[in-house]
Amino acid sequence: MTQDTAQSAGATDAQPPASGRRKELLAFLVLAFGIWPIVAIGVVGGYGFLVWMFQIVYGPPGPPGG
Repeated sequence: MTQDTAQSAGATDAQPPASGRRKELLAFLVLAFGIWPIVAIGVVGGYGFLVWMFQIVYGPPGPPGG
């Protein structure tokens, strides 16, 4: 491998092709506005469900009613 081919190979790696950038942007948008909000809602909903089930079994928090 000569120095000229090494430089030309390095120059093509400096900037990805436009189609690669478009795919990367699309992947980011799908993650940022599609998958992560669904995951966040699932985590918060799952935690709320666990608290609800805990309170059904052991009763609400606080001093015992009298």
